Amino acid sequence: MKIGLLVCDTVRPEYQAEFGDYPAMFQRFFSKYELISYKVYKGEFPENVTDCQAYVSTGSSHSVYEDLAWIRRVKAFIREIYDANLFFIGFCFGHQLMAEALGGKVAKATDVGWCVGVHEFRVHRITKWMRPAKTKVNFLMMCQDQVVEMPKNAVRLGGNKMCPNAIIQVGERMMSVQAHPEFSKAYDRTLMEGRVDRMGEETVAKGIASLVLPIDTEVYQSWVDEFLGNVED
Repeated sequence: MKIGLLVCDTVRPEYQAEFGDYPAMFQRFFSKYELISYKVYKGEFPENVTDCQAYVSTGSSHSVYEDLAWIRRVKAFIREIYDANLFFIGFCFGHQLMAEALGGKVAKATDVGWCVGVHEFRVHRITKWMRPAKTKVNFLMMCQDQVVEMPKNAVRLGGNKMCPNAIIQVGERMMSVQAHPEFSKAYDRTLMEGRVDRMGEETVAKGIASLVLPIDTEVYQSWVDEFLGNVED
């Protein structure tokens, strides 16, 4: 199966030696699949939406509501994915891209601030692809923006008080998560330590302290495998 990776940013050069760039992180997460990277933040897109059977979008330091040509174009491309009835999975920025592309809204979560470290999410609705079935999951977070209005045809699958719309699904073939299951705890910690001036010492301290909690990376990998189970090779 060919999965198109819509790369929306790059890891800071000083971090790449230890953690790799986003394509490497996602290839580790999607180890069973062939990933084809498209640096959409540099204007690289597939020639045709049907070049891949499924698409995944990475996170980004940008905001989806920024008026940038490549962001407008990737939103349009996500609508093409939807119209072509192909599979799409969004991570963080990709989660927000899917929401805005299909009629939702994203904004800074000024009432709660940054969500970082390990967060527990309650699963409101267990779908057929959530195998193993879990009522609660722990994922790594690194975000300030959130989906504040979902697309009209979206279903909220999971969230918590700080991030209500954390896991959503649109139709049978598009789903997304506000979290970063592709991150390691070490990378999440490195980002927090490098952003104390932006996040504040208290937020970073709490985020780093939360890293002692387990994370459900393998659970989400299983969910992704089940979700993509109907893709034809």
